[in-house]
Amino acid sequence: MEQRHLGRTGLRVSRIGLGTLTWGHTDENDAADLMKAFWEAGGTLVDTADVYGDGEAEYLLGRLMERLVPRHDLVVATKAGSVPDPERRVDGSRGHLLAALDASLARLGTDHVDLWQVHAFDPDAPLDETLQALDIAVSSGRARYAGVANFCGWQLAKAATWQLAAPGTRTRLASTQMEYSLLQRGVEREVLPAAVDLGVGLLPSSPLGRGVLTGKYRRATPADSRGGSDQLAPFVAPYLDDAASRIVDAVVTAADGLAATPLQVALAWVRDRPGVTAPIVGARNAQQLAAALSVETLSLPDEICQALDDVSAPVHRYPDQDWSTL
Repeated sequence: MEQRHLGRTGLRVSRIGLGTLTWGHTDENDAADLMKAFWEAGGTLVDTADVYGDGEAEYLLGRLMERLVPRHDLVVATKAGSVPDPERRVDGSRGHLLAALDASLARLGTDHVDLWQVHAFDPDAPLDETLQALDIAVSSGRARYAGVANFCGWQLAKAATWQLAAPGTRTRLASTQMEYSLLQRGVEREVLPAAVDLGVGLLPSSPLGRGVLTGKYRRATPADSRGGSDQLAPFVAPYLDDAASRIVDAVVTAADGLAATPLQVALAWVRDRPGVTAPIVGARNAQQLAAALSVETLSLPDEICQALDDVSAPVHRYPDQDWSTL
């Protein structure tokens, strides 16, 4: 699998990443099948978080690195900052973040992670304090690179600029992780331009529009799908409207013309967008992962990309619109 630099850093990662959001509810044998298939295909970037399965995803990943896949073959990325507390869903304090990192390392069974990310912006913690935790993590060797997730445009720009203001002292941000797909192009308004300008690599989550872009929901909701479960149906529901249906129809048409699958078309589109380093794919089984990994040989023709751009284009008016046309 092709390797790409993560942002403006020396870290290279596979251009498709393996997500572990559901590993808290995944059988260890199934997770092993996923990991082995990903590794054998040349995949390196594995993304997790301390809150996935209340820590079980990290624990499972650690066991697989111990008995199945060599630790040095993987780029392990995890996150900290989200808390399962309805009163305070985010904690970006230095104390919480560093304690969470130590707990993650213990579960993963490793002395460092390759990429450590702040899971979300905390408006109640000083941003410089949050970022200082990243500096400490890297300077202490517990993390090799640092990034953020779910930061809006101004938050990302402020954080990245702060880190660049003292080169050699502060750790530059390598990445930002945000939802991005043909069904969710909101990052193109401010986040993606900021990331490109500041040399921060984008790691798109939900690159298949929460599964909707595979076309599986065109006729009905499959009982064994995320949209068919009581727990995850609200997660999928926003992408089952008429606007999404038109985009999915266009993806299916493009796939038919290319002798490809809708999954391959949707994933190739986001993988090759400017500023994107590696979409994070959250497959539930080895069959789904194999379908995603098969996109490695597919490049979309320019006319197909343009057609998909047009049908999915978000409405960006003032102040994004060229003032001379107003």
